Amino acid sequence: MSRPEPHNVQRIACIGIGTIGGGMVARFLANGYDVTAYGPGEGSNASLQRTLDHAWPVLERIGLKPGASRERLLFTQDLEQAVADVDFIQESIPEFLDLKVQMYEKLDELVDPSIVIGSSTSGFPMTDIQKRCKHPQRTVVAHPVNPPYLIPLIEVVGGEKTDLAVLDWTVTFFETVGMRVLRMDKEIYGFMINRLQIALFREALHMIAAEQATVAQIDDCLTHGLGLRWAFMGPFATFHLGGGDGGLEAFMDIHGAVEWRAPYVTESPLPDWTPELRERILQQAQEVIDGRTIPQMIEERNETIIGLLKLREASRINASKKCIS
Repeated sequence: MSRPEPHNVQRIACIGIGTIGGGMVARFLANGYDVTAYGPGEGSNASLQRTLDHAWPVLERIGLKPGASRERLLFTQDLEQAVADVDFIQESIPEFLDLKVQMYEKLDELVDPSIVIGSSTSGFPMTDIQKRCKHPQRTVVAHPVNPPYLIPLIEVVGGEKTDLAVLDWTVTFFETVGMRVLRMDKEIYGFMINRLQIALFREALHMIAAEQATVAQIDDCLTHGLGLRWAFMGPFATFHLGGGDGGLEAFMDIHGAVEWRAPYVTESPLPDWTPELRERILQQAQEVIDGRTIPQMIEERNETIIGLLKLREASRINASKKCIS
């Protein structure tokens, strides 16, 4: 059996169908694939159907691809049946390293070496997961964001023995599935998404433990402050606008040396603020700025935030009407 082209994938096996695995089932079905779902636990199928009940109306609003249907789902509790004649496997079993290593060892024996196996793991490097595989070159991390049927981003990174051609294949496949692929250059624990969100959450825990803030106050900081900006631009683009006419370069020169080493930062001391680091940030930021002027970016940011504020208010009004009725 040879590996199909990413655009020619027809049947996908989802191994593990909890919150993430079930969400991936929904996304694949909505894109017109045949999906075999494997869940060994009692009540797994009923839980999956509940996930689909929640996800499908959302996916219909987004727009289903031709051929999309819940009828193209096959549920099984037989692992060998689950992976028979599939073109791709997405593993989403519970986050225990030994369990994943054992599963990959089984899948390695059952599935043709050409078939790519992706893992939804939220933290374990593929190097650790693939260590007992005879064909580790076809294994790759494909870490989505919850709920994966709605949030488009997915992180893709290989292990020490992953074939670069498999990474290329995986990137193209998930782009075909309508996802924004973040292809990582280096394998790190937690990948990018969780490294960033856990850093923020860690600071929140410190403030709560010290009775400096409440849960509600911290959530307000995100939902009514930072989160509104982050829906359109990340921290570097935000600081670019915060530097006035001088942009990110001016912002870093004014704030970098002092404020980013502030004593209220409780963990993870900053790397040395060297000219080399400064220049690397400025060069890489050009990809984000993408030739736009600061006034253009400000206008885009303002329009996005206005839209988000109106959408949030409309959602609250609609929810209140439903409660009253």
